[in-house]
Amino acid sequence: MTVRAVPGLRRWRHNPLYRATDRHEAWVALAALLLMLAAPVLGWRVGSLTDDALRRTVRTQHEQRRPTPAVVVRGVPGTSRVAQDPDAPVTEGSMRTSVVARWLAPDGTARTGTVSAGPTETAPGTHIQIWTDARGRSVMRPMDISTARMHGVLAGVGSTLLAGGLTEMARRFVVWRMMQRRHARLDRAWAQVGPDWGRTGTGT
Repeated sequence: MTVRAVPGLRRWRHNPLYRATDRHEAWVALAALLLMLAAPVLGWRVGSLTDDALRRTVRTQHEQRRPTPAVVVRGVPGTSRVAQDPDAPVTEGSMRTSVVARWLAPDGTARTGTVSAGPTETAPGTHIQIWTDARGRSVMRPMDISTARMHGVLAGVGSTLLAGGLTEMARRFVVWRMMQRRHARLDRAWAQVGPDWGRTGTGT
């Protein structure tokens, strides 16, 4: 609808039936088309900014977190879960469970806490690897570059679709308001002319 309305700026310009509202509607369609063409640029910019921010986060996390060896003390029953997209196939590597483990902080202090482990790493005495911060506290695994890039792409695509959708919604709303005003003017004109319709030349 938006693309079809734009040629009206030239096709109907010299038509005697051409109305000002037709010109306004064509200009609205042209403005909407230009904004839609700019939507991918906006999406690229948003995706780029998101990717840059997440890359800084990845660097910070890798600087502040480190892999630490730990020993399983006991398992925590009933805590198995899928550690990835729930729509993806469930494999042995994708399942995680909670265990109580013991590890050493950077200052040599013994720490004990509940951490995530694989389904085959729940037996007491099993050596596992966890991630800790500078104080030796258990933290989540740092984000990797591929995950950051994927989130950046999704942010860019989402921004493009959102901008395009909002532009089309705004165009439809403006055209609807223009039609409402056009109908209101026609109703007022008919209210003035209607009572005399068909009486011309009758002498009444």
